[in-house]
Amino acid sequence: MPRNIGSWLYGPSAALPEGQTGNEELYRGESLGLPEDGPGSTPTWLRRSGAFFADIIMAALVAGLFTLPDPPGQWSLLLWFAVAILAVFLFSFTPGQAMFGLRVQRAHSPAAVGLGRAIVRSILVFMLIPAAIWDRDGRGLHDRVTDTVVVRTR
Repeated sequence: MPRNIGSWLYGPSAALPEGQTGNEELYRGESLGLPEDGPGSTPTWLRRSGAFFADIIMAALVAGLFTLPDPPGQWSLLLWFAVAILAVFLFSFTPGQAMFGLRVQRAHSPAAVGLGRAIVRSILVFMLIPAAIWDRDGRGLHDRVTDTVVVRTR
């Protein structure tokens, strides 16, 4: 089985280079050159989930203001999708990520995330399953596809 598929089926240790066993006590983000703690390090899944749910709740509340007295329905998803794309493209973080001290950056380059990556990333997060599958560095499948990583700002 190809190494890139095997890593998702058999766990993060399947993607290790030849000779590594996975017992080397690597921390999340080490293979990307990120620090272990503090700003620039990868956040916990709880912090990332909190930022995601904060974005969803804010989108529902704002969309609800325009659809009162009816519930926002699909308008909240459309608003979340638009904000996720524009905010990551323009500022490198969504409002929820800003609240939780997170930002999105390119994994292997200091360049900005870019509009194309922001669109693909948002489409994959919308599907939820790619965002729920993580690798050894704490990157979701959506981050791996777009060569991005979420890091702490504080």
